[in-house]
Amino acid sequence: MKKVVTFGEIMLRLSPPGFRRFSQSNSFDVIYGGGESNVAVSLANYGIPSQFVTRLPQNDLGDCALMELRKRGVDTSEIIRGGERLGIYFLETGAVSRGSKVVYDRAHSAMSTIEKGMVDWESVLKDADWFHWTGITPAISQGAADACLEAIQMANKLGVTVSTDLNYRKKLWKYGKSPMDVMPALVEGCDVILGNEEDAEKHFGLHPEGVDVTHGGSVDGEAYLSVLKQLMDMFPRAKKVITTLRGSISASHNTWSGVLYDGTTLFKAPTYQITHIVDRVGGGDSFMGGLIYGLMHYNDDQQALNFAVAASCLKHTIFGDANLATKEEVEKLLSGDASGRVSR
Repeated sequence: MKKVVTFGEIMLRLSPPGFRRFSQSNSFDVIYGGGESNVAVSLANYGIPSQFVTRLPQNDLGDCALMELRKRGVDTSEIIRGGERLGIYFLETGAVSRGSKVVYDRAHSAMSTIEKGMVDWESVLKDADWFHWTGITPAISQGAADACLEAIQMANKLGVTVSTDLNYRKKLWKYGKSPMDVMPALVEGCDVILGNEEDAEKHFGLHPEGVDVTHGGSVDGEAYLSVLKQLMDMFPRAKKVITTLRGSISASHNTWSGVLYDGTTLFKAPTYQITHIVDRVGGGDSFMGGLIYGLMHYNDDQQALNFAVAASCLKHTIFGDANLATKEEVEKLLSGDASGRVSR
């Protein structure tokens, strides 16, 4: 079985225990995670050989991030070491009507100082079947954007499937370039694109045509079709364009679904009511991990989409960035068993 390679930044996440505010906390829970590393963990958990590529500092925190990845079965053999520090983000988890907050402390991180030529992408991708990146990586720095483009171009040359999660992050684009300056050249090399209406607007200036995409706590999948069509028109290499559908009733209660457009048909997944969210961070990453698994293993876009939505639904019940739900648990939910009964 060929491997999936992901590329991006893994960070130290520090969170007040439970639902405490920053001002209430005298300690933090420690998690290591990031968009692309979370996808690698999901895939490894489903039995897919997965490899994560990044740059980590040569210190104890870099070692801890490596150990976390290895513990989850992710191949770290192509991670390069160097730079000053590991990026950090602080997360205050919201509840009910109070939303979550994120504070970044990732300036001058090892990954932000990566440069084109540091990774031998031909060697990394020669036996890969899939390469995945997110819009977070080119938002970090010019060097990270250049390295990402280098990887995409090599993947295209070698015939490796390329996917992206557009993942717009306003707080990260600070090095003098706008998303519209950088993202089109990267996305034009992608076969599978995941993104929502904000991603499409901020990265490419695209808007839904004549409709509102949200109606209170529900989300209309049909309303996204115009955006998905526009993305496919702008990036003709793309064979599938997907968006997750999150209806935010409160910080603790979301509806969750997704749609996939293949250029002809709009596939819709069932909608789940996630009524007691444990941790929504990494929800999109868990969807992407499930989608890649589904597209690799099912000869059916509807099945692949359904697997991705069910997998990411379960992620909302798991503390931390990564989805630790098993393939069997996802399949159980897909079968209609959402009882949560004790397994004895």
